[in-house]
Amino acid sequence: MSQPRVLSILADLVRINSINPAYDNGRPETEIADYVRAFFERLELETWRQEVSPGRFNQLVKLPGSGRGRVVLEAHMDTASINGMTIPPFEPEIRGGKLYGRGSCDTKAGLAAMMDAVATLREQKRIPPCEVWLAAAADEEFAFTGVSRLCEGIEADAAIVAEPTEMRNVIASKGVLRWRIRVRGKAAHSSKPHLGVNAIENMAHVVLAIGGENEKLAAGTHPLLGPGTLNVGVISGGVQVNFVPDACAIEIDRRLLPGERVADVLAHHERMLDELRARIPGFDAVQETPPMLADEALETAADAAVAVTAARVLEGMGLNGTPAGVPYGSDASKLSRAGVPTIIFGPGSIDQAHAAVEWVDCDQVVRAAEFHRGFLMEFGR
Repeated sequence: MSQPRVLSILADLVRINSINPAYDNGRPETEIADYVRAFFERLELETWRQEVSPGRFNQLVKLPGSGRGRVVLEAHMDTASINGMTIPPFEPEIRGGKLYGRGSCDTKAGLAAMMDAVATLREQKRIPPCEVWLAAAADEEFAFTGVSRLCEGIEADAAIVAEPTEMRNVIASKGVLRWRIRVRGKAAHSSKPHLGVNAIENMAHVVLAIGGENEKLAAGTHPLLGPGTLNVGVISGGVQVNFVPDACAIEIDRRLLPGERVADVLAHHERMLDELRARIPGFDAVQETPPMLADEALETAADAAVAVTAARVLEGMGLNGTPAGVPYGSDASKLSRAGVPTIIFGPGSIDQAHAAVEWVDCDQVVRAAEFHRGFLMEFGR
């Protein structure tokens, strides 16, 4: 018995190394884009590309609709690094109803399901109420430059962004802010530390203050997302053990809730540093701007047409259509800020994304293609 086409598409995609160029062994997404373009050119659908940066671009496909509306199906082509993987990353294998390989879950399964859905409607000569754009986007795993380019002047009535949501109708996701704080001290010989200012010791005050901020965040919550979070993930400083260190830096990851603004969060932490300046002699700290990464949260209204239609289609499939939230970021928030009502949906669990053993449930991939077919034929009717 032959396997469903959507799984063959997924296996083809997994075989292609599309590690984001920011990581070891990375490369531009060109080979994936070529595959998507060739797949749809065989079906005589219009395809085009948007340049994102030299050598990198988004690949787009258009399926005509009978009306004037437009639905965007968006999935990123790049993957995380393969460092630490304990299975062959580019040799897709199906075992026990799971397909293994880098990107199988995040998010080539979602892309394959979207591709198969659009292709099936084309082959069956079924015309959806709205025009459909399938957008295979570059650079989600590092800087979101692909979706930012896609959003330039975009007009659409709805968008579905592929991420592993375990087939849930996700209308809310946390945003993310990443930035550095640097503490400056004064170098001296370690035998006379009183002649210097220890930047690492002063940074310890910052780290403890951030721990207190995290406790405050835990007191606030969002009905779908829970509390915001704050994590110091990297610290560096000092030259050698017999020097008083004159510099120390930390990198911070802050997960934002809907309604929280990047400027407000940075201003809050500047006030935290002001309190430390006021009580610690010689304390000198600066927040680096612009941040390393800034992306505010997603929150689409539960009664928006995109969410209501998704719920209806899922429930018709015997699945849970109740709106849900996820703690991770994605391309969806950028489309939402561009004025396109957006949900996140896809097969697989975020727990398998970026993992040493990455896999996706094959049945979910097949059912995701079914969902997209149903959604496209239902939305705007």
